[in-house]
Amino acid sequence: MKSVLISLFALLVSHSALPQRLWTKADQQYLLDNLRRTRAELIRETENLTDAQWHFRESPNRWSIGEIVEHLGYWEMLFARDISMAMRPKPAPELNQTCAPDSVHLAFIMEEAKHISPDFSRPLGFMRGKDNLRFFLKLRDEHIGFMEKTDADLRAFFQTTAPDRRRSVHQMYIVMWGHCDRHMRQILKVKAHPDYPKATQLTTQR
Repeated sequence: MKSVLISLFALLVSHSALPQRLWTKADQQYLLDNLRRTRAELIRETENLTDAQWHFRESPNRWSIGEIVEHLGYWEMLFARDISMAMRPKPAPELNQTCAPDSVHLAFIMEEAKHISPDFSRPLGFMRGKDNLRFFLKLRDEHIGFMEKTDADLRAFFQTTAPDRRRSVHQMYIVMWGHCDRHMRQILKVKAHPDYPKATQLTTQR
């Protein structure tokens, strides 16, 4: 009897030593739903654009839709690098308490105030038309593929944003799809400009 109790005690101790899993199936589905949603919305707003529509600028200092989508592709690539680096250390769920709530990150990326893009993510404008969309989709599909299959605790891996500030990988994905939503507003604004080119109707020659 004594040996059985000792074995049960050892089992309880070993289980209590396991890190508590913080990232839930609901969290995973939330990210998947929004990654897929923003992907679909971007396709819907850009897949049938003419060359003139892709490259129309509201003014010389404003980005075209092609440049906006190019910029989105850069950030998909940058997030892939940052997430990979964040997940290299061992999981540390105890650090989750040092992160701001998810709502803070969502409010930041979705705010109306203008954000200044760093030089390394500003579009070069070399790609034409749908090449910008293909670039984005290749990277977004890789993120969705990872999200569908991962069993990692994405609230136990972190990016350090300041000496005493962190955001979890889960929150990094919130910023990723929120960034797409933010620039979707910009695309709709370009399309609403009175000088935005009209779609040309192609006629079949008989």
